[in-house]
Amino acid sequence: MDDQHTTHLARPDLQIPPSRSIVNICLVLGPSDPGLQWLPAPIFSFLIRHQDAGRTLVFDLGIRKDWQNLSPNMMSLFKTLGWTLQVEKGVHEILDEGGIDTSKIEATILSHHHFDHTGDPSTFDPSTNLIVGPGFKECMLPGYPANTASPILESDYTGRNLVELDFTALFFLLDSPGHTVGHICGLARGTSAPSGSSFVLMSGDAFHHAAGIRLSPYLSLPKEISPDPFSSLSPQRGSGDGCSCPGSVFESLLPNGLTQPFYEPARLAVHSFHHDVDELVRTVGKLQEMDAHDSTFVAAAHDESLLDVVSFFPASTANDFAEKGWVPKCRWMFLLDFAEAVDRGGEAAKKRQGWAPL
Repeated sequence: MDDQHTTHLARPDLQIPPSRSIVNICLVLGPSDPGLQWLPAPIFSFLIRHQDAGRTLVFDLGIRKDWQNLSPNMMSLFKTLGWTLQVEKGVHEILDEGGIDTSKIEATILSHHHFDHTGDPSTFDPSTNLIVGPGFKECMLPGYPANTASPILESDYTGRNLVELDFTALFFLLDSPGHTVGHICGLARGTSAPSGSSFVLMSGDAFHHAAGIRLSPYLSLPKEISPDPFSSLSPQRGSGDGCSCPGSVFESLLPNGLTQPFYEPARLAVHSFHHDVDELVRTVGKLQEMDAHDSTFVAAAHDESLLDVVSFFPASTANDFAEKGWVPKCRWMFLLDFAEAVDRGGEAAKKRQGWAPL
């Protein structure tokens, strides 16, 4: 137990083999997702570089700039849902402008096949491998136009090496099915020290909002949440540094008690974006083991709560996230989205002990 949060179960041993080999990790901020009805949904990609070995990877590619050229299957879905996209730059273009020699990128890795993660692999050099999760080839190939119903394009993989992972060995790409067939997460070692390593977990769409992974059996609401997630709503609360709010304010919003997430994956009969919800719940349970450790920075592809804390490419890497305090600063920021819900009842206001009203 520490002064930042309370745990119900001891944090599990992740059993990650020690190593002195680290990579540089940069978050690449792409275009926004049309996604949820009321929650902003940025799209994060990740640039991963091993400088000594001269190797560069990219994890997820956001939305392609020419989204109108997506498969007819996808364009029909957009029409049904009433979506219109505005994409100023693709990930390849962002990397070029940031000084990355994209012709030397060894591989692009897709966490899964949804349009807001596949981008446009054809913009990368033919020597750049395309890495996908298990079951991808059987379920997704061939792409459009060979298969008129496919959500992906033949041009995404034609003329390059398409590598499907089989996970016979652990290479910091994690089999995390449920959201889609073949969904994968990336785990990169950012620092290595005698006291232990630090890692960045690129969790794709294993969860879309941090309320989908927190709370957990290992991480419960702290008695005092600091920094105050509501600090941005009132100048009287200051910047959030040194300010806190009581965790009890949110207890009425927990549907399944103090050790389960605020949100469960949606079980929709129509237009569901989850392939297997029960499997997804199991995947989230495994990621919660990593999320409980301050030495692991968990970054979902659309986590809006990270925006005001983290630094993006090309300004800096994420390797020193622990030194910068990203984990404690980000961990409870998602609670800002519940401001209206906790204010709706008078009890929340009473518990604020003299806070300025929202």
